[in-house]
Amino acid sequence: MPIPVILMPLFVEVLLTFGLLIWLVVRRSNDLNGGVRPAEIALGQPNWPARTLQVGNSYASQFELPVLFYVLTILSIITRHADIIFVVLAWVFVLLRLAHAYVHTTGNNVRVRGSLFAVGMLVLLIMWVIFIVRILLGLP
Repeated sequence: MPIPVILMPLFVEVLLTFGLLIWLVVRRSNDLNGGVRPAEIALGQPNWPARTLQVGNSYASQFELPVLFYVLTILSIITRHADIIFVVLAWVFVLLRLAHAYVHTTGNNVRVRGSLFAVGMLVLLIMWVIFIVRILLGLP
């Protein structure tokens, strides 16, 4: 499997993370120019407007499950275990992360968001189980 094909889902996840970060920086800059006093947020207090907190929380969630995805992608490349199954599951995971971020930053329906998170977690768990079994049993 060509490296660009394996890395494309990871690149999309990285772009999602940077996109949320840029959006967050713009929102926080506007908030600081629009009335939020630095002393109200200087120590990490959650005194940002609700919309900015939504974007910030979505950005922060990109450093939870996706970290395990990044590690697995790198390990799969190094050990030459990244195949079509890996790539398909990687795309499913990343599409679920995109949907999760969309729900998180729009209506923020907790049930839908939680379901998307749970399915994404299950997909990533399956990816890890496949990888672990292949490594421990010496399978290709």
